[in-house]
Amino acid sequence: MSFSDRNNPYSFNEFLAWRQSVDFYGDDPFIQKVVRHFAGDDWQQVDAEARAVSRKASFRWRDMADRIALPERRPFMQHYDGHHNRIDRICRPHDTEIMEKEIFSEAFFSDKTPPWVKLIKMFIIYQNGEACVACPVTCTEGLVKLLEQYADTPETREILRHCKEGIDGNFAIGAQYLSEIQGGSDVPANVLEAVNENGTWRLYGTKFFCSATHADYAVATAKPAGSEDVALFVVPSWLPGNKEKEIRNGYTIDRIKWKLGTSELTTAELTYNGAVAYPAGPLNKGVANVVGIVLTYSRLTVGLSAAAFMWRAVREAKQYVTFRDAFGLKLDQFPMVAVQVARIDHATRRTIAGAFKLYRDFLNLEGGLKGSQTADEPMPARRHRFNIRELIMLQKIAASWDCTDVIREAMSLFGGHGVMEDFSCLPRLYRDSAINELWEGPRNVLLAQIHRDLQQAAKWYKPEEFVAGVLEGLDEAQVKEMAEEIKALVAHRNLFSMDEATLDACRRWDAFCHRFFHAYQDLALREVEEAVY
Repeated sequence: MSFSDRNNPYSFNEFLAWRQSVDFYGDDPFIQKVVRHFAGDDWQQVDAEARAVSRKASFRWRDMADRIALPERRPFMQHYDGHHNRIDRICRPHDTEIMEKEIFSEAFFSDKTPPWVKLIKMFIIYQNGEACVACPVTCTEGLVKLLEQYADTPETREILRHCKEGIDGNFAIGAQYLSEIQGGSDVPANVLEAVNENGTWRLYGTKFFCSATHADYAVATAKPAGSEDVALFVVPSWLPGNKEKEIRNGYTIDRIKWKLGTSELTTAELTYNGAVAYPAGPLNKGVANVVGIVLTYSRLTVGLSAAAFMWRAVREAKQYVTFRDAFGLKLDQFPMVAVQVARIDHATRRTIAGAFKLYRDFLNLEGGLKGSQTADEPMPARRHRFNIRELIMLQKIAASWDCTDVIREAMSLFGGHGVMEDFSCLPRLYRDSAINELWEGPRNVLLAQIHRDLQQAAKWYKPEEFVAGVLEGLDEAQVKEMAEEIKALVAHRNLFSMDEATLDACRRWDAFCHRFFHAYQDLALREVEEAVY
């Protein structure tokens, strides 16, 4: 029973005190167990590094991420200086610049940083949302992996060193400029021109979706003049000595796009007018290297960042329902709330476990996804490599989709407060998660690619064998049912004919892929939960 009180004493301070003091890793026994299970013999070092970075990410960087998300602090362009010199300066909050420098100083891609240390640092940091960090980190990783294979000039080797080990304490940031106005995900349709002028490659034309526009270097696709082949180039934003003078490398930033999420990160339209560029790999292998190297790491990171976003949202929602009263009870005492919490908690735990398991299998994949002469490999190795390739795309589809669902449901547990941008970070994480669904290939593109891959591999790897191999250990009846379904769906001639049978196959394929990857994630979660230490 309550009576009127003009001085309503209600306060959120108890919940806020918990939120202010929680350590993303140190207070999380589930993540600690995931690390111990998947990191193997390195787990003690990984655990120690995780605890150290979490003390920064959970407090200092968390507060910075909240501050830079304010609408009045979003980046803007200054195209000219006071003397009418074109500078295209991206004006960002000082908090962004400080946090970015501190985070990149973690040396994610240094030869001294073990892969599992890199991964757990990224997972912890990504719990603060994109925050002008998540995209640049994974774009830099793609650039590093590309140049580790193809850096063959003094310029590209120096760029690689700048990204991996830093120069005078400053670690370079990478970007990926792949999409053009006419193509989007259709990279072979790109028309940006690369011209070899007296031994120097220069780029001419426009790019339409250029995120991390403040980066030091970008991986860009372009077609050499007179060729239909797509090549990959590394383009410095400034030539040596020109960054301080604000003289960009033969290109202009035409405008910053206004987008739903990741608003702290600039996405822009560019025009190249003779930018100096360095080839990365054979000029006729650009698409293959984009997919096999650059996008592979980006898609892996989408799965990891989705898991991180979800875990932050679920953790705060679970705490809130234990704090908040309604109708004389704590929210967590209502069965409908309990069911909702259990659903999003399970979805997030399996997403985390699946991301770590897939990363473990990827690390153990000798030669990566593009090992030479894969057709001559022993069949078990060839099939395993195929499994990892398809699972990376499936994770990108499922995790990014589940992320928006989970965060939306977590917000609903806060009632009206769930959509208040100054009440919690959940609305920002929700907007960021919507961008992850589209980044590095929208759902329909990847679903079609997976279907095509399975058809092409069917001569040496039947789709039902693919299901059995990936879901080894799952209930036999469930594996059999999925094997029969995938066999029928892959037998459909293609997913591009506009007829009722194909439309039905598309609907079934979409639902099947999601369900199939959830089964993989559930196996990963069971592996973690059953582990005893």
